[in-house]
Amino acid sequence: MTEDRKTQIKEAIRQLHAGVPPEQVKEKFRHVFEGTDSLEIAKIEEELAKEGVKREEMRRLCDVHMAIFKEQLEKQMPNLQPSQPISILMEEHKIMVKMAEQLVTLANKVLKVIDIRYATEEIHQVEHLAEDFTDSEKHYLREENVLFPIIEKHGITEPPAVMWMEHNEIRELEKKLHALVKDLDAAGFQGFKEQLWETAKSLGNLLPNHFYKENNVLFPAAMSVVTAEEWVEIRREFDEIGYCCFTPPELITIVPPATAAAPVQAAAEGVLQFETGNLTKEQLDGVLNAIPVDITFVDADDTVRYFNKPEQRIFVRTKAVIGRKVQKCHPEKSLHIVSKIVDSFKTGKQNVAEFWINLNNRLVHIRFFAVRDANGKYLGTMEVVQNVTDIQKLEGERRLLDWQE
Repeated sequence: MTEDRKTQIKEAIRQLHAGVPPEQVKEKFRHVFEGTDSLEIAKIEEELAKEGVKREEMRRLCDVHMAIFKEQLEKQMPNLQPSQPISILMEEHKIMVKMAEQLVTLANKVLKVIDIRYATEEIHQVEHLAEDFTDSEKHYLREENVLFPIIEKHGITEPPAVMWMEHNEIRELEKKLHALVKDLDAAGFQGFKEQLWETAKSLGNLLPNHFYKENNVLFPAAMSVVTAEEWVEIRREFDEIGYCCFTPPELITIVPPATAAAPVQAAAEGVLQFETGNLTKEQLDGVLNAIPVDITFVDADDTVRYFNKPEQRIFVRTKAVIGRKVQKCHPEKSLHIVSKIVDSFKTGKQNVAEFWINLNNRLVHIRFFAVRDANGKYLGTMEVVQNVTDIQKLEGERRLLDWQE
């Protein structure tokens, strides 16, 4: 895209921002809009964000962008294999839109009924839809935790952020729907059917609009920047998170062909390379010591190899135990139990052993975990000790947005 064309499109968006009617803007800049694709729109939005346009405002403008660029956008999605991640997401979009339409129809029928006895079947169908919408969480998790991070690595950050905002709005509506059908009597039938109608209408409006933006802006932009190797990995990650109860089975039973793992980049000196990332020794030490639990690791030969140093330890550990056999770290009366646990881990009979005790007015949770490699080979045993006294007292919710300094 030339700088002149980019400048003109940004000017068009600024005019929309200022309240100039969309049709007027569309007519004035028609020659500029022709041939504009999703990637170009995404990059322009990135620049506008850097220039100070707030994300909430960007989202409002996004709806207007869609109306203006509609003709160009709908021509750009290439033909995809059914098992391709974007194809799966788009197919789920179609199904969820139909679910929303069905919900609106059912809610409209219930709204007109005076006595709940005459709406039993409709309410039963709404309950099933509520469960399906709850299961749709996997759809959003796949986008947020797999697709969005990959797109962001290619420099596209604003469209995923805007879509995530809308995901959270959808989640709230789905939670409201689930709560309504779970406790139908709470609001009385009149209150239930009115709230059901409002929730159904909101979902019926939000979902098609949201999915249209993903299908015609976010996904084509992804297709422009994500590499073939990355799509293979994305599909693997999709499979790991799992699919919705309504995802067509024929799309997800086709396993991508096995390919050689991408070569791991050589780690910088002092950096430890893991399958899921890398850390310096200093960072790893800090992470392990920041975890509010006591961790001790015993290797496959029953030798103590490591313990962390959290701010408040529960059981005393000293460097003198490093290299010591685990059997010598326990009193005689419990030694046979420790040996049985370790043996059960070595033979593969068990993977976890847990206990809890009262210690100095604290409830202490003690767990042993078998540590194995990717092929199931026994590498050792990890002991995790945690003070769960305050955890036991937790009630209700304290969400991230409730946090205060």
